[in-house]
Amino acid sequence: MSNCECGDKGCRNPLYDELDKFIQSQKKKKGQEILIPVLHKAQSLFGYLPIEVQEYVSKAIEIPVGEVLGVVTFYHYFTMQPRGRHTVNVCMGTACYVRGSKKVMEALQHELKIKSGETTPDRRFSITVQRCFGACGLAPVIMVNNDVHGRVTPKKISGILAKYE
Repeated sequence: MSNCECGDKGCRNPLYDELDKFIQSQKKKKGQEILIPVLHKAQSLFGYLPIEVQEYVSKAIEIPVGEVLGVVTFYHYFTMQPRGRHTVNVCMGTACYVRGSKKVMEALQHELKIKSGETTPDRRFSITVQRCFGACGLAPVIMVNNDVHGRVTPKKISGILAKYE
């Protein structure tokens, strides 16, 4: 399988070798039983799960590619789009929503010129949504990677993003 960034059809991306080692370490299990752990490993290696990687996983663990795609599209954790270096996760739980997270999201989308679920063209930022962070006292809340930012207002978005050059 090619899938090398150089585009050469005879070249194999070395990340597939690492994925193969992981699959072999799971050899006592079969098909569906190892699908989710293998997809987690693949996404950690490649950063996302493009169709080429899903097809590779399908062949490697001998299950239909449709089943792989079904799992990838069902679980929110998996993504078929490349993610940015920094993931901005906006809480849309009740407390955050009531306290203005919708306006925070709009400001974030305007600033980055992307929508939720998308990644900036320079792959610096991705925007995602979560229902609750459990930080209701700080509402509205966003997380950039693992950093929690509380009492966020639309005016604070530029300053927060600037910290993640």
